[in-house]
Amino acid sequence: MNAQITLTARLTPSAIDTRRGVVRLHPEVLDALGLRQWDAVRLTGARVSAALAAAGDQAGPTGVVLLDDVTMSNLGVTEGSEVVVAPVEVAAARSVTVAGSRLASASLPPETVRSALIGKVLTVGDAVSLLPQDLAPPPGSDVSTVRGKLSRAIGMTWTNELLTVTAVDPPGAVTVHPSTVVGWRDGARTGERAAVPVGGSPVVQSSPGPVAATSVVVDEEAPLPAPIADLVGAQDAARTLGEWFELAFTRPELLERLGAAPRLGVLISGPEGVGKASVVRSVAHSVDAAVVDLVGPTVAVLEANAAAGRVNAAVDAVRAHSAAGRAAVLLIDDVDALLPATSPPPVATVVLDTLRAAIAVPRVALVVTTAHPEAVDPRLRGVDLVDRELRLPLPDGKTRTELLRVLFRDLPVESGVDFGALAERTPGFVAADLIALRRESAIRAALRHGDADDPKITAADLFDALATVRPTSMSTSDTLRTGDIHLDDVGDMAETKQALTEAVLWPLRYPDSFARLGVAPPRGVLLYGPPGGGKTFLVRALAGSGQLNVLSVKGAELMDKWVGESERAVRELFRRASEAAPALVFLDEIDALAPRRGQSSDSGVADRVVAALLTELDGVEPLRDVIVVGATNRPELVDPALLRPGRLERLIYVPPPDAEARAAILRATARNTPLSPDVDLDTYAHSLDGYSAADCAALIREAALTAMRESLAAAEVTAAHLEAARHNVRPSLDPAQLATLEAYAHSRQP
Repeated sequence: MNAQITLTARLTPSAIDTRRGVVRLHPEVLDALGLRQWDAVRLTGARVSAALAAAGDQAGPTGVVLLDDVTMSNLGVTEGSEVVVAPVEVAAARSVTVAGSRLASASLPPETVRSALIGKVLTVGDAVSLLPQDLAPPPGSDVSTVRGKLSRAIGMTWTNELLTVTAVDPPGAVTVHPSTVVGWRDGARTGERAAVPVGGSPVVQSSPGPVAATSVVVDEEAPLPAPIADLVGAQDAARTLGEWFELAFTRPELLERLGAAPRLGVLISGPEGVGKASVVRSVAHSVDAAVVDLVGPTVAVLEANAAAGRVNAAVDAVRAHSAAGRAAVLLIDDVDALLPATSPPPVATVVLDTLRAAIAVPRVALVVTTAHPEAVDPRLRGVDLVDRELRLPLPDGKTRTELLRVLFRDLPVESGVDFGALAERTPGFVAADLIALRRESAIRAALRHGDADDPKITAADLFDALATVRPTSMSTSDTLRTGDIHLDDVGDMAETKQALTEAVLWPLRYPDSFARLGVAPPRGVLLYGPPGGGKTFLVRALAGSGQLNVLSVKGAELMDKWVGESERAVRELFRRASEAAPALVFLDEIDALAPRRGQSSDSGVADRVVAALLTELDGVEPLRDVIVVGATNRPELVDPALLRPGRLERLIYVPPPDAEARAAILRATARNTPLSPDVDLDTYAHSLDGYSAADCAALIREAALTAMRESLAAAEVTAAHLEAARHNVRPSLDPAQLATLEAYAHSRQP
């Protein structure tokens, strides 16, 4: 089932649902998705998770999904964020591996953990509570007995314990059954005697939920961070951060003697999934510093007292390390969720004061990460808190190649796999996306090999995985599907295709040539021509030829009546394009988005959008590996300032198709349509004056429908069917509009 619905996330007000892995959907949404009560759903936010779906209040809003704080944390979202909900097939788990606090792993036998997890939907990487699924208990489960075992093993705080799902078999979303093998990571499993957990460098992590004795969980079994040598593309930032740690932790007296405060506060910014937190953990491990994690979105969804308590618990943990003589790093992920720049919550002041007290402690550093540095409360970046900044760049092609080699270094990969070619096919991918690609290719290899003794990941597995893995920066819906279309698939239009190649593909393929000749490449292109002439098809083909990420926006989509919202939407569009570079921003119907200023009656919204566009195209920060393509059939309505050199400086006319072009369009459209021998598309195309490319495609479609009307068993389309279709599909090109466009094109010629 491919149905999916985008809903707004809200924190559930019901204590009954808390921490049970259940989401509430309006009954109409359940019906629209074809779901029954307690079916499983896939949830997609910043991350992907799964849960059980239950019916919400019939009188409640239909566009809302109610989530508990643990599920919100698993998705990486906050209240008001968009979550995509879809049905999901759930397999019965053969095995599940979990990690937890030292108290839980030492006190709970795997059999008890399995009893607590029965009936829940789990995916790798999710946090899951020990609260049994008692809203719709599976047959044969004994919830009261499980509660008693958990309480006797851990005490009253067992309801606050969270486990992390580290592995499941089979991969994907699974449910736990009485026969599932459940085990602690590197520890005992059901049917085995308990083993002593393997010790390691402790990593302190925050745990969602009410603040209690277990609000800070020490995971003694956390895997060691990657060595700094494996931080491809981030080694310069890691080296700088390491130098700062060394000074703050081992030579604070030198800083004081030189007149600098020994405290250290660092903000690390960069695209989502680029590896900001991984850099911090790796560098901290290299200097033997403990890391205390605090996840901004998790704390942000709590009420004020609980949020303040969570921050205090994390600060107490770093103080304890300092008192024991060990350096500690307080790491706050996605700090923009905890301390937003706009409408900061009242608790923000308390959090800032607590953080100031934390970095005043000897041998303690504060590091915060964000993908949106402009959205962080400016008070955090004061001289007494976070006064240093590092930025991790988006991986380029060479960096992606090295990342792929590192990620697949220890895996059975077939010899001859060209990671360079794969890197070229993954523009805009960050480290997290490449890890997802590795996982998807491994799944495809496993399904193909079955029970083979020597499974290997092949190049086909890797390239096929690209069909389902998209870069994080392109995770929203405003993207243009390019499919497998290339410029070679566009019939005729030789001059138009050449102009587009020079203006769009050359700057991305041959930047050295532009640098050698000392000229800046074009920033953007305006395609103009009659409706139905194939402007959007050309952009799709262009993106397919250049392996570009495409962000597509209709003209009126960025307009918002609220002051500042339209400009913010423009900034966000170009920020996402920069993160997905090399990228193409396609502004369809640009005459509606950027009309001539001073002529609109919309309270100045259009004028402000034009100003925002001009700033992004020709502002202080230059666009890098981002090309803007606008399309319109009314070029005279576009603001002239947008068309000057340095902005949409190349104007390319897409003329209506001539006879040869119409024949090529007919052949391409009828590629999969069986035509009878009496159909001569070349001759037929000469009789279609006034037909656009869209009209020609509609003719073939209508001819096929005509054949079906005669007989649902029709096996081919005849010339008679095509002639009948012409009576229903009339030419749409307006001679007056064509004359206007041709006159405009002539006026632009030198």
